[in-house]
Amino acid sequence: MSTAAQIHQQDLERLKSLRYMDDDFMTVCLADNFEGVELILRIVLGRADITVKSVRTQELMKNLQGRSAVLDVHAVDSANQEFDVEIQRSDAGAGAKRARHNSSLLDTHILKPGTDTGDIPDSYVIFITENDVMKGNQPLYPVERYVVIGEEKVLFGDGSHILYVNGKYKGNDEIGKLMHDFRSTNPEDMNYEVLAKRARHFKQDEKGVAVMCKIFEDMKNEAALNNARETAERLIRKGKMTLEEIAECIPMLSLDELKEIETRVMQLV
Repeated sequence: MSTAAQIHQQDLERLKSLRYMDDDFMTVCLADNFEGVELILRIVLGRADITVKSVRTQELMKNLQGRSAVLDVHAVDSANQEFDVEIQRSDAGAGAKRARHNSSLLDTHILKPGTDTGDIPDSYVIFITENDVMKGNQPLYPVERYVVIGEEKVLFGDGSHILYVNGKYKGNDEIGKLMHDFRSTNPEDMNYEVLAKRARHFKQDEKGVAVMCKIFEDMKNEAALNNARETAERLIRKGKMTLEEIAECIPMLSLDELKEIETRVMQLV
């Protein structure tokens, strides 16, 4: 078997093991999948009135200072409410400060020049976590702001909502069935056909499999490029080689890109 054939076979084996709980696979399956995103939001939020009018996956969003984050799934509904759905397999990636940052990015995106703050629609940051990060053995963990008045806590009602979904939950209700589908590697074992259909397409259909294999290839190329950039940065910091010499050692980086890396390194010195 040739090297290319071996790599392709490895990609096919990897594809079999992918689940909605893997963010790269989930974002591919939910790209422009209005029905799938609606299903997830309706179940997680317990609301049947959500109608999605926009879905963007892996969207880069920046605040006014240029600080950015890539949102796994950014959706907007018919009431202009905004939703950020994040898959987190690592507990560290679902921290409180990360949730706060993503929530602030949504608000920055929503608030347009001239918009009255009283007209800002609600926003939702939803973390679907592989583990029970809150360790409360609950399916859902809503996070809300409250006003403390003496001994009483009153909901602040600012329209900013954060929600954690326990990916380990296995109850026989809608959340449990949804989390079962997120953990499943086999589309035929899924409860919700709208999710199974997309998973089936990218795992079994020839065109869908080709798309996934191309994504794998792009990810490998991006990883190689990042490694090359890190190596170049280390060599530039040492200062023992010219950019031309580094370019000869790392042919995948152009001289112009090496100059950009050098400029960035010098600014940090």
